[in-house]
Amino acid sequence: MTQDNRPTVLVVDDERVNRAVLAELLADECRVILAKDGPSALQRTQEERVSLVLLDASMPGMDGYEVLRRLKADDRTAKIEVIFVTGQTDEQDEERGLLLGAVDYIAKPIRPALVRARVRNHLKLARQREELELLSLRDGLTGIANRRHFDMEFNRVCRHAVRSGDSLSLAMIDVDYFKQYNDRYGHGAGDMALARIAQALVATVQRPYDTAARYGGEEFVLLLPGVDEPAATLEQVRADVAALGIAHAGSDTAAVLTISCGGVVARAELAREPARLLRWADEALYQAKREGRNRTIVLKP
Repeated sequence: MTQDNRPTVLVVDDERVNRAVLAELLADECRVILAKDGPSALQRTQEERVSLVLLDASMPGMDGYEVLRRLKADDRTAKIEVIFVTGQTDEQDEERGLLLGAVDYIAKPIRPALVRARVRNHLKLARQREELELLSLRDGLTGIANRRHFDMEFNRVCRHAVRSGDSLSLAMIDVDYFKQYNDRYGHGAGDMALARIAQALVATVQRPYDTAARYGGEEFVLLLPGVDEPAATLEQVRADVAALGIAHAGSDTAAVLTISCGGVVARAELAREPARLLRWADEALYQAKREGRNRTIVLKP
C-alpha cells in the first residue's frame, strides 16, 4: 500500500509524550494524525477520512467516553472504529466503553507488539467492511450507485437543504421503449445498453456531490444538490445518450435508443418531504413520455 493510500489512524491523548509514542510506533503501519483533546478529535474526524481512532479515556474537559458517544451519534462518523488506550483497568469502565461502541481496549503502559497487532487487525477489518459497504451501494450491472445509495444520499441532501435553505434538483430518467429493445435485440444487448447509458449519465454529471444512480429496471435518477435550474444539465444528458447511437429499430421516437427526463426543483421547505419530491419527479417524467418521449420536463412546485 502506498504512502498516500494508507489508512488513517487518529491518536487522541492529552499527553504529548503518549501521542508521540503511538505515532512513532504506528508510522510504518498507517498514516497517523493527532489530537490533544475531545473537541479537536471530533473536528479531525470531520476533516479526514479516519479508519480507526486510538482514544484516551481520561482527558480533561471532554473525556473519551463523551468523544465516543458523539462519534456514534453522528452519521458521518458512526462507523469509525474506536480503541480505548487507557490506564483505567476497572471492568465497569471497560464495559461502559464497549457498550458505547468501542471495539477494543489497550491498557497503559502499552506493549508495542500488542498495539501493532491489534491496530493491524482492526484496520484489516475496517478495510473489509468498507469494501463490502462499497459493493452494497453499487449496482451490479451498471457499476454506478444503486437504489440503496440513492435513498441514503437523497435523505441526507434533503436534510441539508432544510438546514441551509439551499435548493436541490431531482430527476427521474427512463429509457424509451426499452421493452421493445429487449424484445428485438435480446436481454444481453439490453444490459449492455443500460451500462453505456449509466456511464453517459456519470460522465455528464461530474460534481463530486451529485449522484447518478440506477433506480430500478431501465429507470435512473439524478440528484443535484444546490441546483435550481437543472433543465440544461438534463438536456445535455438526454443529448449524450442519443449521441451514443445505440440502434433501436423498435422505437417510435427515434432510430436510436433515447431517454425521457422528468425533473423537479425543490426549495428548502419542500425538501422536508422527500416522498413528495419523488412523486413530482415521476409526474414530470410521465408528462415527458406522454408528450412524445425523448424530451425533458422540469416542474417547479
